[in-house]
Amino acid sequence: MEALPSREDQPMGAGSSLVALILRIILIVAIPIIAFVVLYAGFIFLRDSNAPKWLIALVAIVWGVGGVAMLYWVFNYVVEQLPDRWRHLLLPFVFVGPAIGILLWYLAIPTLRTFYLSLFGRDGPPDFVGLENYVKVFTDRLMLEAFRNNIMFWLLIATPLIVMFGLLIAVLADRSRFEKFSKSLIFLPMAISFVGASVIWRFVYEQRPIEVPQIGLLNAIWVGLGGDPHYWPAYTAIAPWNNIFLVIIVVWLQAGYAMVLFSAALKGISEETLEAARVDGASEIQSFFKIQVPQIRGTIITVTTTVIIFTLKIFDVVWVMTGGQFGTEVIATQFYRQSFIANNSGTGAAIAIVLLIAVIPVMIYNLRQFGEREGF
Repeated sequence: MEALPSREDQPMGAGSSLVALILRIILIVAIPIIAFVVLYAGFIFLRDSNAPKWLIALVAIVWGVGGVAMLYWVFNYVVEQLPDRWRHLLLPFVFVGPAIGILLWYLAIPTLRTFYLSLFGRDGPPDFVGLENYVKVFTDRLMLEAFRNNIMFWLLIATPLIVMFGLLIAVLADRSRFEKFSKSLIFLPMAISFVGASVIWRFVYEQRPIEVPQIGLLNAIWVGLGGDPHYWPAYTAIAPWNNIFLVIIVVWLQAGYAMVLFSAALKGISEETLEAARVDGASEIQSFFKIQVPQIRGTIITVTTTVIIFTLKIFDVVWVMTGGQFGTEVIATQFYRQSFIANNSGTGAAIAIVLLIAVIPVMIYNLRQFGEREGF
């Protein structure tokens, strides 16, 4: 005899299916709403609460970490309730969606707003001036000085020095008995902020009257050799070459970053290849330029483009050391001066857009090189 189907195996009626569908839709709509209400309540508490600081800190940790986890869980749950076709289509966005949202909210929208403001005058809308601010950017004397300094000193001098010193130190440190200690010493400045490093180097360049002992290292040596003390980054007699004294600070800071990446790449080169080159009579210099450099070409390009982006946006060191005076203006200091000192929002926004346009091609090239190496 054939067994009768159990109740669980029997298909649901039309009424039951409709109720299940309605409940599913309610859950899909209600759960995200509840999640956002909870997150918003936590934000309001953190913003307006007069509770003890330890309680606010605890809520911030729970709200930040737990809130992100809850969002992922909620969206994953909602997508899992959808039909298979929609689930496979939307599930990847559960993971990349928050990142895309953050990029849109904190990068794309502010960029568009900045471009919008750059089309208006000093006080913003409704004083529409079109491209007048961009004409000013490329004709103003201080802006031309900033472009010159960014290109001549920071792009063409600072970037090659950082890359060359990083590569040289990486090669020498890898052959040293004190490899770990020497690398730690070279990398140590990376632990210092740019403002902190600038304060340190202000003491190196410190100038005192000639009749009193010099506490600045450079002036102590210079006065000992019979010269007069100067604050070298602001010594107008050698402008614009006093930019070199600022470049030295950044090379000191960033050489450790380049060294770490180059050292990792060099260690990935097969030792058998180098041994074979030595057996064939290649010198160490030939092995370096003919074997090692070609094999780490991708890392060299990545480090160089990353440093180029950084040097185009240089600000902290210049502002702390000279305030952009004495022929040391750069694009970022001009942006700060126009936006926050002169309160000229139109020109400041135009400078920001020009700086963004200057950085974008380097970023695209960097990402393309990374994609080629990863086989994307």
